[in-house]
Amino acid sequence: MKKTPTAQELEIMKIVWEMKSATVRDVYEKMRERRRIAYTTVMTMMKIMESKGLFEKSLKGRAFVYQPADPKSKTLQKMVMEFVNRVFNGSAEALVVQLVHDRRLSTEELDKIRQSIEEEK
Repeated sequence: MKKTPTAQELEIMKIVWEMKSATVRDVYEKMRERRRIAYTTVMTMMKIMESKGLFEKSLKGRAFVYQPADPKSKTLQKMVMEFVNRVFNGSAEALVVQLVHDRRLSTEELDKIRQSIEEEK
């Protein structure tokens, strides 16, 4: 079973999702725009992510190109389910109630939530 990404791995996943596929150098350059990080750190993280089943890689020329192993939606679904199970004991209702009470949701956001609920009935 594939593991869900850690916070640092998620940062890398977001870059690769945005680019569709990327080399270590591509990810390193994007991450350097935000903070200081070593190239070798990015390379190590991406190798770990491949071993966890989060990435697939192929050789193009002299560089490995990494692609997400699963669609973004599937990875996010796994992360949300893991969070709901860990924090809310599996209760999606408790998560939604918490969000509604703690965040000032706009009318538009509430309408989208209602619409999603109606579509699931």
